[in-house]
Amino acid sequence: MTGRQGVAFHARSTSLPPCRWTVGSTTTDTTESETIMNERGTTTRSARAAIAAASATLFACLLAAQSGLLALTPVLASVAADFDVSPATAGQLRAVSGLAAVVAAAGLVVAARHRDLRRLLTTGLSAITVGAVASAGAPSFWVLAGAQAVLGGGIALVLAAGLAAAASWVPPERRATALSWALVGQPSAWIVGMPVVGALGTHSWRLVWVLPFAASVVALVAVALRRRSAPEPGHLSARTLLRRPGTARWAVGEFLAYAGWAGVLVYSGSLLTEAHGASVSAAGTALGIGAVGFVLGIFTGRRWVTGSARRLLLVTGPVLAVATLLLGAFRPSFLFSVGLFALIAFFAGARMIAGSALGLDLDGVGPLQAMSLRAAAMQSGYLGGSVLGGIGLSVAGWPGLGAVLATSLLLTVPAAVVTFPAARGRCAPAFAEGSAR
Repeated sequence: MTGRQGVAFHARSTSLPPCRWTVGSTTTDTTESETIMNERGTTTRSARAAIAAASATLFACLLAAQSGLLALTPVLASVAADFDVSPATAGQLRAVSGLAAVVAAAGLVVAARHRDLRRLLTTGLSAITVGAVASAGAPSFWVLAGAQAVLGGGIALVLAAGLAAAASWVPPERRATALSWALVGQPSAWIVGMPVVGALGTHSWRLVWVLPFAASVVALVAVALRRRSAPEPGHLSARTLLRRPGTARWAVGEFLAYAGWAGVLVYSGSLLTEAHGASVSAAGTALGIGAVGFVLGIFTGRRWVTGSARRLLLVTGPVLAVATLLLGAFRPSFLFSVGLFALIAFFAGARMIAGSALGLDLDGVGPLQAMSLRAAAMQSGYLGGSVLGGIGLSVAGWPGLGAVLATSLLLTVPAAVVTFPAARGRCAPAFAEGSAR
């Protein structure tokens, strides 16, 4: 070995310790990276658990609200017979609860104070509990009507605060998950509750109130376990709110859609029991099975709402109108009516998620005020649908009922045409994120 080669070899040999130190540093860095990743994984799991808990709570809240709305559906004929009133008069009980809900929701729309969503949910669920107990023990039709007013006010508070919480209790990138589960809580009350209500209604219509009572108690416990969050920001004045681009026209479209859908929902139970001679139990089970279409409509609409909300509303309006007209005019068999109800429920679910997405995207309107306006429009629609449906049924029977409700649903088409230019190219961020998944 020459001297120059020996120097080179020595230089290479002396470079080995730094290499060994680098390897040790890499090991140390790797350990630190693993620790950070583990901490991030723990944080992610905690965040997912919190989102799941919020979603489950809101699911329970809207299920309780919807169970209060649906309890009378399959037993209206029994209520009418017990209190010696006509089915059309008994159907106006939904008009009473709807009017109370409109008043409660309108109060939230115009209220300027900051609101705690947790407290609003607790108040609404408590009202549902009281209304259910009072309805079960009502000694007269008028007492039952008063109990329905209490129930309606509670339902409006839960619907408004529940959907607003879906946008406030979770991070923006996870709102679609909470919103979807909150919305699915309503049709789940049909799927699970309708067979139960039908079975209980076979023995007595008073027993059906066990369902909304139990559901509201469970939801109250879930809400009580949540920590109090920051109050919602102050609202716009009513005049300023209605001047926001597209707000009033969006609310009109929601009113018309819910008027038609509410009429179908309120009178479909009586149609199955009276027009087809089905038992209360069979009618309740059939409506519960048909409500699966509503769930499918929500998830189908979620896929198409981003970039296609306008088309979705323009398509669902005429389809709902035609199907509702057929429901009243043609009743060849029990299964035909049940299948047609399921079809109506499917397109109603798709329209519901599209309308909700647009409401959450109103310029300069907070989640609670937007969803309070939606609740007011929805409950006004329930009121209008119950009244108009009762008039149509009294004047021209089931075909008259179908014609009146179909007209309301068809009018949602021009409302959608004039509403969407202000919101063209935009969609609710929560649903945009959800649809991309």
